[in-house]
Amino acid sequence: MNLEKVVFGFFIVLAATLNFGFFIGDIDQPKHHHIYELFAAIVVNLIATVLKFGDRTQIGAVHLSTSLVADLQLVAAACVWGVAAHVTGEGMSPDVTISVVSLSGGALFANVVSVILLIAETVMLRR
Repeated sequence: MNLEKVVFGFFIVLAATLNFGFFIGDIDQPKHHHIYELFAAIVVNLIATVLKFGDRTQIGAVHLSTSLVADLQLVAAACVWGVAAHVTGEGMSPDVTISVVSLSGGALFANVVSVILLIAETVMLRR
């Protein structure tokens, strides 16, 4: 068993599941979307992105691009949350929550594409 592949797969799947955990729930209810879960999703996505550097194959490039998309959208979601909570003083209104959850939904889609690529790469692997 290749430990590097195990760690790589672990972080890709963990990134997707953490993002899903944040995304699931009523889209306009702030109590269904916890800030620490968003933070964990961002950290794990960044770790997954770092693990994808160095792969010089075409599928590795697509893995990296999906991870960068997820990172960008999750960081944008955190910025929207931070501006609403600390700059404007509006707090987590339903409108702000919808924006944050929608951005994390885009990141979730990118993570799902990455998981599908991981599965396809594994299925195509010959011993």
